[in-house]
Formats: sequence, structure tokens, C-alpha cells
Amino acid sequence: MMLVQDIPVPVIAQVQGLATAAGCQLVASCDIAIASDKAHFATPGVNVGLFCSTPGVALGRAVPRKLAMEMLFTGHPIPAQVALQHGLVSKVVPHEKLEEETMAIARRIVESSRSVIALGKACFNSQITKDRNSAYSQAGSVMVENLSMKDGQEGIQAFVEKRKPTWDHTFDKK
Repeated sequence: MMLVQDIPVPVIAQVQGLATAAGCQLVASCDIAIASDKAHFATPGVNVGLFCSTPGVALGRAVPRKLAMEMLFTGHPIPAQVALQHGLVSKVVPHEKLEEETMAIARRIVESSRSVIALGKACFNSQITKDRNSAYSQAGSVMVENLSMKDGQEGIQAFVEKRKPTWDHTFDKK
């Protein structure tokens, strides 16, 4: 599950039905999660004598502590709307629109520079655990690095010229 967060590309979960235990952990670990209005999420291990300790790591970082503990202690599933209210999923859509919405988000992401996305994902995941001042310091350094990249310069130039950028998709400096 750590690879999901460490991989340099965004990972999108598309949840159609019931995501339990490691499935719930996977959703909590993904960068973006789109759920059907019919989806539910649970960590039911306690009901069979196996506490969902590893799913609890990702769950506890994705939702407030009290909801995570309720899910872990009871094993009861929560509906997609509750998952949305507490940040386990990014969006809830009608079941018949799930694939369409997930693909629309994926298509929008691939329009951007892969190197800029990778840099941004790594920065976000690293800074989120730091105190505010350290996080801003790190993010500021990453912003300067991003500005020195070919794709950073191309994006600014394309904006000024009112055209679509042509990405290099590398970390090369200009």
C-alpha cells in the first residue's frame, strides 16, 4: 500500500460496491477516490477475530480518528455519502456515471506534465506530515525547482502566449 503513495503518478480508486478491509485500505491510500452512490466501506476484521490493524493505518490518515475507530471497532460499513463527508472519497456520483466521471478526471490529469505532477505529488505527501513552517519551506524550495524545469517554463510561456503547452515530461532544467 505504501507504493500507492510513493509511485510518482496519481492513483485513482473507482469504487462500485463494497470495499472492505484491504479494499478500504486501498481506497484510503489512493490520491483520488471516486465512489458510486451504491458504494460502502468497512473494516470488518473485528467481526471474525482479526482487527484490521494495517487497514487502520491508511484509514486513520484519511478520516477523522473517531470515525476510523468506529469503523475498526464495529466492522459496520459506512455508505458513500458518509465516506465523502469525512474525506475517505473525493466524490460520489450516480452508479451509472462512475466510469465516465473517473475517466474524465484521469483524462484531465494526463493533460498535465508528468514530471510536474510527480514533483507535486512527492512534495504534497512529504510536507503533509511536517509542521507549517517546515512545510512552507519545503514547498517553496520545490516551487523554485519547478520554475527551473523545462515544463515549468513551458507552462508559463504557453499561458502568456494563450496557447496549450507542449510538455517535455522530464525533470530537465531550462
